[in-house]
Amino acid sequence: MPETYIVTGAAGFIGSNFVRIALENPDIRIVALDKLTYAGNPANLARFRGSQAFEFVRGDIADGLLVRHLLEKHRPSAVLNFAAESHVDRSIDAPAAFLQTNVIGTFTLLEAAREYFSSGAAPGGFRFLQVSTDEVFGSLGDSGLFSEETPYSPNSPYSASKAAADHFAGAYFSTFGLPVLITNCSNNYGPFQFPEKLIPLMILTALDARPLPIYGNGSNIRDWIYVEDHCRGIMEVLGRGIPGRKYNLGGGCERSNLEVVEAICGVLEELRPASGNPAMARAGKSAYLELKSFVKDRPGHDYRYAIDSSRIRAELGWSPGHRFSEGLRATIQWYLDNLDWCRDIQSGNYRMERLGLIGEN
Repeated sequence: MPETYIVTGAAGFIGSNFVRIALENPDIRIVALDKLTYAGNPANLARFRGSQAFEFVRGDIADGLLVRHLLEKHRPSAVLNFAAESHVDRSIDAPAAFLQTNVIGTFTLLEAAREYFSSGAAPGGFRFLQVSTDEVFGSLGDSGLFSEETPYSPNSPYSASKAAADHFAGAYFSTFGLPVLITNCSNNYGPFQFPEKLIPLMILTALDARPLPIYGNGSNIRDWIYVEDHCRGIMEVLGRGIPGRKYNLGGGCERSNLEVVEAICGVLEELRPASGNPAMARAGKSAYLELKSFVKDRPGHDYRYAIDSSRIRAELGWSPGHRFSEGLRATIQWYLDNLDWCRDIQSGNYRMERLGLIGEN
């Protein structure tokens, strides 16, 4: 009999990529739970429709009755919580949604999982995996790395909500013995990422020959991890990680925002040259780099994130499989090959505007 995982936020960027990775194993069945908010796209899961190993449920992780029903019905061996409001800029504009989903939603899942586990209904080896972010640690200077022991110091409503969720998850291990695992990852990139995030936003904006908005002077640094590498790391943690422990997953690919934008422009010149792009001709531009535009920095913008992944490398033998250059090229090619998906996304409420500017028109 296959073992069942309940995957929340499964229609989102990282969640849908995880579903694909997990279903490579014929002994795994996925019950996908997603509220289908702006970033939850049913098209991300279309490839799994009709599979006996996949079931989709539309619903909210903060709906305790629904979550308990799914646990009772499917008797999963694992719950993986990818569901989250995840964009810093949105959290600046409207923080309440982040409290509701990231804190109340995670608490509701933990409560239901605690009851399920303590009742004896859960299979042996049941685990609850909380997927989190390096942003909970705050900001680094020019040196140093975030380890699993780094104190939390969130600086945005988003990171504060994720920090609270992580603390709840850890408390449910310490207090109730719920077998919890927590992963903290660096910035993800790859296929199916909602275009408000830096890399897809810059790809699609450049193709339209519109200004590429870079916060401040572009010096803020992030550690980038290809989404497939992240998801394979989560599978390792779920299968062999020690309950009660945290595991940091980083790509070891630090780049400034300016370097990322310039790299995107360079790859686009190879794959879709500006000289052959009618939008660029209409804009009177001959190279994508000419679209760079420096804009006012966002409030509370952390300077640098960088992950120490030595624990998962040493304990579980995981390491990222993609260099940034090859992962970025594959990502850009995916967006070029899936412009219909992008147009469908852009036909909704989000118009690829820059978010997070309180009080500005």
